[in-house]
Amino acid sequence: MPKIKTNSGAKKRFALTGTGKIKRKHAFKSHILTKKTKKQKRNLTHVATVASANRSAVLELLALK
Repeated sequence: MPKIKTNSGAKKRFALTGTGKIKRKHAFKSHILTKKTKKQKRNLTHVATVASANRSAVLELLALK
């Protein structure tokens, strides 16, 4: 059987933590920032973790499952 390839888009967007959680960035921080408040942009800067409902799908994209 051939090896499963990692999804190229997913490997750029997700990272694993030491405890096995998956880190992700927030959406809506790339453009049209003039109409967003400072507080909104500041809160979008922080890294979040992938929800448990999406965890198995992301692991499959990363070829870790």
